[in-house]
Amino acid sequence: MSENNLSLVAERAVRERYAQASQQRETALCCPVDYNKEYLKILPNEILERDYGCGDPSQFVRSGETVLDLGSGGGKICYIAAQIVGPQGKVIGVDMNDDMLALARKYQDEMAGKIGAPNVEFRKGKIQDLRLDLDEIDEYLQRNPIRSSADLQLLEEYSEALHLNTPLIEDNSVDVVVSNCVLNLVKADDRRQLFAEIFRVLKVGGRAAISDIVSDEEAPAHLKNNPELWSGCISGAFTETGFLQAFEDAGFYGMEIVKRDEEPWQTIEGIEFRSMTIVAQKGKQGPCFERNQSVIYKGPWKAVIDDDGHTLYRGERMAVCDKTFRLYMRQENPYTGDLIAVEPYNDIPLESAKSFNCTKNARRHPKETKGHDYQVTELSEGSCCGPDGCC
Repeated sequence: MSENNLSLVAERAVRERYAQASQQRETALCCPVDYNKEYLKILPNEILERDYGCGDPSQFVRSGETVLDLGSGGGKICYIAAQIVGPQGKVIGVDMNDDMLALARKYQDEMAGKIGAPNVEFRKGKIQDLRLDLDEIDEYLQRNPIRSSADLQLLEEYSEALHLNTPLIEDNSVDVVVSNCVLNLVKADDRRQLFAEIFRVLKVGGRAAISDIVSDEEAPAHLKNNPELWSGCISGAFTETGFLQAFEDAGFYGMEIVKRDEEPWQTIEGIEFRSMTIVAQKGKQGPCFERNQSVIYKGPWKAVIDDDGHTLYRGERMAVCDKTFRLYMRQENPYTGDLIAVEPYNDIPLESAKSFNCTKNARRHPKETKGHDYQVTELSEGSCCGPDGCC
């Protein structure tokens, strides 16, 4: 069987298995997960029983945010996130399975009443193509059944128009993208596009929090070609390193492994499959300007390297551009607690700042921060110790 045929078989297996799982619980599709029980109290039992996941990315959601859940299934993570973001926030679930969408949408009004706001909606689409609204496609096909190749061409033109003019999810519109054990179900050929789409829809300063099954080594072809194992979140698993690399290749920075199960969920032919959650940031792109800023890495490592190749040596003033400085110091940034910000004494307006070479990993001399003409002398009066001495 060709690789393309195998991908089609795997997609069909995923679609059919999750359609069935929306009607009757299938224990083989989930790992044990500890959710905040406070958020589970108001969820319908039917949603709780039809939940399939391996982590809880909702814990990385904050009040007032716009959240996108990829592969939202029966809506459990969406309805948890809706309680966290509150009336000022918004949660969008995207799934391509009609049965799962029907389950999630069934309780929208009920949950809106319990939460106090209609802040959840569910959209039909493939998570690797967040531009194409499949509900719109279904409605078009109801009006325009395909009976000829000419009809097919019209459908393709209509799909392209949807892509361009009314995308399912707009560019730069989401604060955080979450997903729970779904990315591994996407066929290998579509994964670069999948991560590019996650990056596209996030705002600058946004983040992705993804829980998924990963393997400690690459699965052999005969496992990947098994539709049952693929639909069971096993043979399509990213490797641990491959999962991180996919974020990096898409342009993310500051990737953190915030959870990695010590014990494997499944072991097949000596390969361990376990749950892992990664949080990744968007926002390192843009021009570099010199404003005489620097940072001091606190330790404990002798040196660290960020995703742009900046090497920060422990205890030393390292020169960084304005973009990198602000990225490091942004609230809720993964670097903030590890670095000391050193601002220049004399501000350099951004409009008059020169370009900065971010590839040189230069130390910053203190006189660059203070100014080369800085000749201040300030002597303290008396002892620097308190009235009871220095000790």
